[in-house]
Amino acid sequence: MFAEYWGKPDATRDAFREGWFRTGDTAVVENGIYRILGRTSIDILKTGGHKVSALEIEEALREHPAIAECAVVGVPDAEWGERVAAAVVLNDGAALDLPSLRAWTRELLAAHKLPSRLLVLDVLPRNAMGKVMKPAVAAMFQTSGGDPAA
Repeated sequence: MFAEYWGKPDATRDAFREGWFRTGDTAVVENGIYRILGRTSIDILKTGGHKVSALEIEEALREHPAIAECAVVGVPDAEWGERVAAAVVLNDGAALDLPSLRAWTRELLAAHKLPSRLLVLDVLPRNAMGKVMKPAVAAMFQTSGGDPAA
């Protein structure tokens, strides 16, 4: 796809192993077909001693009638290790706050998987290939804090 990150030799060195670009995707081969399971590191959160799949939470959130798109990340927390944080883009005319989101997701997810931070965005940050840039989403929570759970 490409040979290097322009002007970033350290990033290039970290991204390639034995000539292969490491995307960070986790995949399995089933009957000769590759199936992508998700991202290796950014999609596993560690909260309150539990390993939580951001992909599972995103799948549940996409069922919410107000949510057009979402990205779930872990944000550092002194007590829990990480807090589940959801950045969402809403459907036109929709409104959503954290208490109502938590009440709705309580029907679908275990308590430790419920988002405890919420950011409502106009758009999710994406790279040139259209993938959501989860590190950028996490940084948004660091600067804004998001709507914290009480």
